[in-house]
Amino acid sequence: MRIDIISCVPDLLHSFFSHSIMKRAQQAGHAEIVVHDLRDYSTNKHRTIDDYAFGGGAGMVMQIEPIARCIRALQSQRDYDEIIYLTPDGERLNQKIVNQLSLKGDLIMLCGHYKGVDQRVRDLFITREISIGDYVLSGGELGAAVLVDSIVRLIPGVLNDETSALTDSFQDNLLAPPVFSRPAEFEGHVVPEILLSGHEAKIENWRYEQALIRTRERRPDLLD
Repeated sequence: MRIDIISCVPDLLHSFFSHSIMKRAQQAGHAEIVVHDLRDYSTNKHRTIDDYAFGGGAGMVMQIEPIARCIRALQSQRDYDEIIYLTPDGERLNQKIVNQLSLKGDLIMLCGHYKGVDQRVRDLFITREISIGDYVLSGGELGAAVLVDSIVRLIPGVLNDETSALTDSFQDNLLAPPVFSRPAEFEGHVVPEILLSGHEAKIENWRYEQALIRTRERRPDLLD
């Protein structure tokens, strides 16, 4: 999978994709993540990519021309399954969406800034709009980082134990159960005996029951 990210502050993203699972996924050839500086597609000497909004009002708007040049340049090199705009008014990200996108081929992600992008960008180029939550950030870069991480970790071969992703929270509309590691006892607090029993079927039943309990307590909406 190749993911191209369009940003006017690309340095915010370079560090995130240069460490841990994201770094290993790229080194192993499971994913290619390329960040593009939108200012490279501006045609004026000041490299501006924003202007005042027609009709007045506070805040600047990302112009359509640099974005169109960048997207078309990318499209001239390969076909993309989705062109995603990270925006607070998009559909709220969940595991179902992530699972769908992890099965795609190549993706473009556009990071919004200022008061957002010219509406014509959304009308002409964007195939999907995604929000990572009901709040506003300074730009779409953090949203893009979250989205890329959630997708790439599902690609076969990225995680050392591929079953790990299948037991994450939300995969089956349940929160993940509690987990424990060594030591078995810490300051009087002990690991549940069932987890030390070696009885695989009983352990799985315990984990399922605990997942149900945790979901009922913390996210009952997932059980509706």
